[in-house]
Amino acid sequence: MTTEFVLILGLYAFILLGVFLGDRGPIATFHGSAPRFAAKLERDIAVGKTFTKKSTGTPTIEWRDPKPDSGPQ
Repeated sequence: MTTEFVLILGLYAFILLGVFLGDRGPIATFHGSAPRFAAKLERDIAVGKTFTKKSTGTPTIEWRDPKPDSGPQ
C-alpha cells in the first residue's frame, strides 16, 4: 500500500509540476505578455491617461511647455 501511495503521489507531483513549469506555465506566460504590458504602460504614461485625483476627478499632471535648452554647460 505504501508503494502505491508513493507512486501515485510522485505521479501527481510530476503532473502538477508539468502544469506549472511547462511551456504554458506562469513564467512562460509572463515572458510572453511582459512586452505588451510594458508598451501599454509606456503609452499610458506618455499621454497621461488615468492620472487623476479620485476626489475631484481633475488631472494631477499639468502639461507645461518645455524650457528652452541652454546647451551644454
